[in-house]
Amino acid sequence: MTARDRTDRHIERWLPVLPELDPDVEGAVTRMSVLTRHLRTVKDRSLAELGLPAHEYDTLHALAGRRGRATPGELADDMAMAPASVTARLDALERRGFVRRIPSTVDRRRVDVELTEAGHAAWHAAIEVIGQEEHRLLGVLTPDERRLLADLLRRVSLHAERTTG
Repeated sequence: MTARDRTDRHIERWLPVLPELDPDVEGAVTRMSVLTRHLRTVKDRSLAELGLPAHEYDTLHALAGRRGRATPGELADDMAMAPASVTARLDALERRGFVRRIPSTVDRRRVDVELTEAGHAAWHAAIEVIGQEEHRLLGVLTPDERRLLADLLRRVSLHAERTTG
């Protein structure tokens, strides 16, 4: 017999109320929601312990994803934010010594933003803790099962992207 979790009990509670409820759909969606909340809680706790506000981490993460150097406009696009909001974040990160503004090597009228060693270290410390928890959770699956899960979730994500624009 497969071990039962809270979602199984949730479904049992709702089936008499909603007999048309598909337990597989409800189970998958509820479990994705539970895991998302769990990972967000771990991330928030880790960032708090590191003294790194979530918005600063998100900005460092976007910058790290561009190999540590980008224009403020590229970061605004990456984070779907107004450029003025990104500027305020960059000002705070610069005061903390996590980023520096440098002249662009492509266009001297432009300024690029670059991660400093301290910024990279702060980002890396956070991503390491978050990544450890992701690996801990998914470590109960075999590599083939993880690949299958990722492929199935990709299919669902692609369908959502097509239908929501």
